[in-house]
Amino acid sequence: MTDRNAPTGGWATPTPDPTDPYRRTPGVPAGARVFGWQPPPLLKPRDSIFVLARSGRLPGWYLLPKEERARYEREHVDLMLDVADRHAMRRLEGFRLITQQQPWVRFWVMEFPDLAGAEAWIEAEMAPPYGLYGRHEYHLARAHAPDHLATWVPNAPPPIVPWSGDPRRDTVPALDVDRNSIVVLLFGRGQPGYEAVPHDVRDDEGHIWLMQDVARRHGLRRIEAYALLDPEPDYHRAWVIEWPDLAGAEAWIENEVLPPHGIYAQKAFHLARRWAPEYFAAWIKPEHRRNPA
Repeated sequence: MTDRNAPTGGWATPTPDPTDPYRRTPGVPAGARVFGWQPPPLLKPRDSIFVLARSGRLPGWYLLPKEERARYEREHVDLMLDVADRHAMRRLEGFRLITQQQPWVRFWVMEFPDLAGAEAWIEAEMAPPYGLYGRHEYHLARAHAPDHLATWVPNAPPPIVPWSGDPRRDTVPALDVDRNSIVVLLFGRGQPGYEAVPHDVRDDEGHIWLMQDVARRHGLRRIEAYALLDPEPDYHRAWVIEWPDLAGAEAWIENEVLPPHGIYAQKAFHLARRWAPEYFAAWIKPEHRRNPA
């Protein structure tokens, strides 16, 4: 049994119990402390601002003639590409929900160097005629603890190779999801009063260890967190957690809600696929691109 109270400042690599569906280390009591353990610094870099969007199309879109839809789409793509270029957009990435919540179908992450770009993007997205047929929900956010979370990833995917066409001149290709991975979208917050509960009572330490163990065993490919600047009643942070297969996604969700830590948070989970990543990577000029993986 691993002694979590030993004065080492950390753990030896544990051996999970194979009969436990959550693969927890046998004999490790919830709430036990490692000598000298402190919560990791969870810094929010301020050199970028993110637009998080939950979007879809309203039913009226599908009642339009095909030619009219195609014209509106082309005008919309040209408008958004103009905004991306003028404001040095750094990233555009979409995820299509497997568990669709009509009319919400996709989740988007957009990164800009400043608020002006984020504001221009939101205004252009909603501009008619295309914008009249969309379901729009936007939030501004900062990246949450990216340096800390990067240490959790044992199996980072290769960088995306952008589509070879020119989105400014060429016809939009047939778009589809990337089926080579599966993504957990998590929207969560601490329960009211969470901050007043000592982290050893919440067992923050044990929860971090548990989730890092899931990450190692299932080959976590990516984990990103975004802290909303305008928190919602139901969630204050959004997470993008990518896995090579459903087993990793399922294990993550199961372990996220385990007590004691799980009872101090409220979380909503959705399964998704990356949406046409090569095509949307081509929207970003190479000199502006960041985090292409």
